[in-house]
Amino acid sequence: MSLRLFHLFFIVISVVLAAFCTAWAAGMYRTAHDATYLAAGMLSAIAGVVLIAYGASFQRKMRRL
Repeated sequence: MSLRLFHLFFIVISVVLAAFCTAWAAGMYRTAHDATYLAAGMLSAIAGVVLIAYGASFQRKMRRL
C-alpha cells in the first residue's frame, strides 16, 4: 500500500469515526439534554465536513503530481 493510499484510507476512517461520534452525541443529547453533548456533536460534524473537504483536496493534488 502506497503512502498516498494509506493517507486516503486514514482520512476515510477519520470521517467514519467523526460520523459515529456525531451520532453518539446526538443520541446522548436526546436523552440527557446537556449542552455539552450538543457541542460535541456539532464539533464532530464540522470535523467530518472538514475532513471530507481535505480528502477531496488531497486527492486532486495527488492527481496533478
